[in-house]
Amino acid sequence: MGKNKIGILAAVIVIVCAVVFGGIYLTRNLGKSDKVISQESALSSLEKMVNKISPDTAAPVKSPVEFDAGEDEAAELPDIDTCEIGTPASTSLYAEIYSSPEKAGTGTDAWLCEMAEDFNRQGFTVNDQEVSIQVRKVNSGQALDYIATGKAVPDGFSPSSMLWVDMLNAKGVETDVITERMVGNVAGILLSDATYKKITEKYGSVDLKAITEATEAGEFTMGYTNPFASSAGLNFLVCTLERYDKSNPLSETAVDGFRKFQENVPFVALTTMQMREAAERGTLDGFILEYQSYQNDSALSRNYKFTPFGYRHDNPLVSVGETSPEKKEILQMFAEFCSSEEAVKRADEFGFNGMEDYVCEYDTVSGDVLVDAQKLYKVNKDNGKPVIGVFVTDTSGSMAGAPLNALQESLINSMKYINADNYIGLVSYSDDVTIEVPIGKFDLNQQSLFKGAVENLYASGGTATFDGICVAMDMINKALEENPGAKPMIFVLSDGETNSGYSLNDIRNVLSGLKIPVYTIGYNADLAALQSISAVNEAASIDASTDDVVYQLKNLFNANM
Repeated sequence: MGKNKIGILAAVIVIVCAVVFGGIYLTRNLGKSDKVISQESALSSLEKMVNKISPDTAAPVKSPVEFDAGEDEAAELPDIDTCEIGTPASTSLYAEIYSSPEKAGTGTDAWLCEMAEDFNRQGFTVNDQEVSIQVRKVNSGQALDYIATGKAVPDGFSPSSMLWVDMLNAKGVETDVITERMVGNVAGILLSDATYKKITEKYGSVDLKAITEATEAGEFTMGYTNPFASSAGLNFLVCTLERYDKSNPLSETAVDGFRKFQENVPFVALTTMQMREAAERGTLDGFILEYQSYQNDSALSRNYKFTPFGYRHDNPLVSVGETSPEKKEILQMFAEFCSSEEAVKRADEFGFNGMEDYVCEYDTVSGDVLVDAQKLYKVNKDNGKPVIGVFVTDTSGSMAGAPLNALQESLINSMKYINADNYIGLVSYSDDVTIEVPIGKFDLNQQSLFKGAVENLYASGGTATFDGICVAMDMINKALEENPGAKPMIFVLSDGETNSGYSLNDIRNVLSGLKIPVYTIGYNADLAALQSISAVNEAASIDASTDDVVYQLKNLFNANM
C-alpha cells in the first residue's frame, strides 16, 4: 500500500473516531433530567475536591453515655433575661406578662407593648398603690417551657393561641383565664396565585383537605413552622392529624395520613422568617402564617392568597400558678384597658381583628392530645426515612476557650434529641479535616463514639470551613448509596471566620447540585458568612450565644432529627 493511501486511511480513521467519540460526548446526557446532570457534575467536582483535601480519620474514642445527663429541662433553657422586655414596669408593684412576638415586638408587632405603655401612664392603683404592666417577648413554645419547668414563671401569659394554655394545664400548671381574647387573629395557609388557581380547578375549593391532598400527590410544595415553638406550626400539626381522623387525631389512620403528607414537605422551618425567605426564593408554593403578619406585608398580600385554617389565634391572657390576688387584679385591669374602643381601633391599625367571621370547624382537643401530637410528630415526621447527618465542627484557633467549650457542651447535652434510627457522623476541621466519627446508626455504641470524639476536640490552627463541608458531603453521598431514601443534612458549628482551603464560591455549585441542606450554628460568629452557607439549600442559621445554644439545638433537633 502506498504512502498516500496509508495517509488517507489514517486520516479516515481519525475522522471516524472523532465523530464516534464526539457523538458519545455530545449525547452523553440524552434522556437525563437537569437534576441528574447537576448531581453528576456536582459529584465529579466533589470527588476532585475531597481527593485534594485528603482528610484524616481519627482513632475511635468512646465515652460513657449517661441517660440521665441533661434530663433537667430547666437547665437547658437560657436565662430569661435573654428574652427582651418590650415594655418595662414603671412601679414596684406590677404584673409581668410573657407575650408572643407578633404583639410584643416592634413596629406593627408592638400593639401589646404600646398598650402597656399607655396603661402605665394612667396611674391605676390596687390597694392604694400605683401599679404597672411589664411585657416580655417570649415565643409561645419557649414560654411554655419556662413555665412548665418552673425556671421562670410570669404573672400572666398571653400566647397566640389557647392551645399552649391547654398544654400547660396538661403538664400540671394551674392557670386562670383573665380573658379568652386580647386581640383577634387567625392562622392561614398562603398559596401563590398559580397554585391557588390549580387547586381550585382540581378540588373545587381551597381548604385544609384540598391542600393536604394536593401535597400528598406532590402537586405543590408546602412548608410549615416548628410545632414545638410556633403557634401556627402546632395548630397546623393538630389540624392535619384531625383532617385524617377527626374523632381521634392520634389514631393509626391519622398517623398514616400524616406520614403520606410529610413525604412531600421539603422542610419544617425553625422560624417564620426562614420559611418566608424560602417562599421569596421560589422554593415553596405554599406556607403558613398568621393573618396579622400577612396583612402587614404588602409583597405577601400581592403575591399570595390567604386561606384560614384550624383554631383561632385570639391571644388569650391567663394568670399562671400562684399569682397573688393583687397581681391578678392588675392583669384584669389591663385586659379591660385593652378592650377599650381606642385599643381595638389601634389593634385594627396593626393588622389584628381581621377575618372575624372565621369559625374553627374542629372540636377542642385536650392538652394531653396536644402534648402527644408533638411526640407523634417527632417520631413520624420523616415517614420512616432516617436522617443521614454529619456534624462539622470548627476546631480552629479562634474557637479556643468559651466558643469550643460551648460547642462541646451543647452537642453532648443535645444529642439525646437525635432519634436513634438516624445515621450520624462527626468531622472536625482547622487547617486540615479529620473524620472523627464515620457515619453509623445512632445506637448506643455510636452515641458513645460521638460523645467521646466531641469531648476530645481541641482548638488550634486555621479555619478551612468549606473543606470540612466537602468531606461531610462526600461521607453523606457514600452513605446514601446504602440508604437511598434517607434525608441528608449537614450541621456546621463554627465562628464563621473561614481563612483557609476552599471558599463558598468554590463549592456553591456542588452544594446546590447535591441539594444537601447545611444548618449553621454560630458561636460568637460572623453570622453573615454562616447565613450565606445555609441559604444555598434553604436551611436555618442559628445565632447561638453560650447561654442559649443548648436550647437552640434542642429545637433544631426536635424539628429535623
